Amino acid sequence: MKKNLKRIAIVAMVALVIAACKKNQESAETAPQETVKNADKVLQYIKDLGFPASSIVDNGNEFVVEEDILFPKDMQIPAGGAGTKIEQYYTGSIVSATKKLNIRIFVDPSMTSMSSEINSAIAQWNGVPNSTLRFSIVTTAPYDILIKNEALAAPPGFVTCGQAQFPSGGSAGALVRINKTAIASNSFAQRARTICHEFGHCISFRHTNWAAQGESTATNVPGVTGTDALSLMNGGQCNSGATVLSQKDKDATAALY
Repeated sequence: MKKNLKRIAIVAMVALVIAACKKNQESAETAPQETVKNADKVLQYIKDLGFPASSIVDNGNEFVVEEDILFPKDMQIPAGGAGTKIEQYYTGSIVSATKKLNIRIFVDPSMTSMSSEINSAIAQWNGVPNSTLRFSIVTTAPYDILIKNEALAAPPGFVTCGQAQFPSGGSAGALVRINKTAIASNSFAQRARTICHEFGHCISFRHTNWAAQGESTATNVPGVTGTDALSLMNGGQCNSGATVLSQKDKDATAALY
C-alpha cells in the first residue's frame, strides 16, 4: 500500500512538473505573439494617420516616422484609432487634463551635461501664456518622460539630432533621445532648441513645415492655421531653426492646453 501511494505521489509530481513546463512554454510562446499582434495594430494605426508606408522605418521595438517621431510597438492605441479630433493639432492623442499639469521629466545620467539646455527648454513650454501645461524635473521614479543621449541612425547625408514619442493613453510621449554628438558644436540656444522641439512632439505637435518637408498631412489647431517660418516646431532645422517658440506656437499650445 505504501509502495502504491509512493508511486501515485511520484506520478502526480511528474504530471505537475510537465503541466508547469507546458504552461511556462505556452506563456513564452504567447507573449511574442501578443507583441507581434500589437505591433501590427500600431503599424496600421500609423498608416491610418496618413503616413505613407514608405516613410515608416521598423527599428526593432519601435517604428520611426519622419526621422524623429517614435511609435513603440507596445504602445496603447488611442481610443477611436486615428479619427481626426477637431481640438487637436495632431490626429493622435494629447496629454490628459490632469497629467498636463505636471509632466515629470527624468534626466538620464548621459544627459546631465546638458541640464541647463533642458531647463531652458522646459522654461519655454512652461512660460506659454494661457496654458496650464507644466513640465518639471524629477530625480527618481515615477516619471513621464525619460530624456537620454543616443547615437541616432540617419540616411546617408543626413543627421538625426533628436527623436521623441507622441502621447499615448493620455500620457506624454515617454521617451526623448538626443544625439549629443550631433549637436555638441551648436550654440547653447540651438542645443536647447533641439530639446524643446522634441518635448513638443511629446505633447502632440507635428512639424509645422510638414508640407515643405514632404511629410504626411497634418491637422492644424483650430484658429492657428498656415505655415510659420518662425515656428520652433519646424522640422529639419536642428542647427539653424528658431530658438524660441513663435507666437503661433504659443497660440497653438494655449488652444490645446
